[in-house]
Amino acid sequence: MKFFLIPLAFIFFSYNFTFSQSPSGFPKEYKVLEVKPSSTDSLIKEADSPHLIVYNPDAKQGKLLFFMPGTGGIALNGPKRFFAKAVSQGYHVINISYINRPAVAQICRGENLADNSKCTSEFRKQRIYGDNNFSLIDDEPQDAIVNRLTKLLIYLSKTDKAGNWDAYLEAGKPKWSKIAVSGQSQGGGMAAFIAKEHLVARVIDFSGGWDYSAKNKIANWYAAKSVTPANLWYGTYHTKEPAAKVIKESYKAMKIPENQIYSFDLAVPKGRKAHSNGIRNTNYADQWIELLGKAN
Repeated sequence: MKFFLIPLAFIFFSYNFTFSQSPSGFPKEYKVLEVKPSSTDSLIKEADSPHLIVYNPDAKQGKLLFFMPGTGGIALNGPKRFFAKAVSQGYHVINISYINRPAVAQICRGENLADNSKCTSEFRKQRIYGDNNFSLIDDEPQDAIVNRLTKLLIYLSKTDKAGNWDAYLEAGKPKWSKIAVSGQSQGGGMAAFIAKEHLVARVIDFSGGWDYSAKNKIANWYAAKSVTPANLWYGTYHTKEPAAKVIKESYKAMKIPENQIYSFDLAVPKGRKAHSNGIRNTNYADQWIELLGKAN
């Protein structure tokens, strides 16, 4: 993928975009909400830092971008530049707060993986749906990602009428056809796993993990049949991140079209990590637009 010198005019525009931000870090016209998971479901006790919700109430409503952060990620500290770009493309945005420690790669390794080749898929099912009693993590059913999303959408539909959150619900459950799933690292893998089992509006996987079914063998779930068609799948990774080769292998196993796999290669600033650079580096803004598409 080729990148060129950024024109001075673009730098000037970017500076003004920064200057016009509200205290929340988003353009002033955007509505920004923070909602604690326990406010939406009293059974939720763990990982109760607020969800982040952003949209433009003056724009035509489009699809929902449902984002899941990586291991140790805090929703309020998410990639706001990327989210702002998503809102400008017509999306409502939810960055979910969920239990993201320990990570899949920390549990499904060594003896755990040797004893159970389906360790990673069972881990993800438990964390996403909370219904398969995977014993190696302590996530309770109410902690599941889908339960948190569902309860948040129901809560917002009652408390934020301007957002018309009912559009993303169907019979009290997420209306996946109106939801683009995305995430970074562990969250990217969760997005891919959901898209395998539900027909979502789009999948945008930022360096979505490296699950194995055995030593040096990527997890079988990557090659499982997907309900979401291949043309709606997008994946990114940075060429300098340690797991780049495995991530690319997983994208190919998931049959993501070659022209929808983005290999980012810009220099990573000192002190930053290549693994998260694709979702944080605003020099990829044009690529973000391609990944997001138009939401309405």
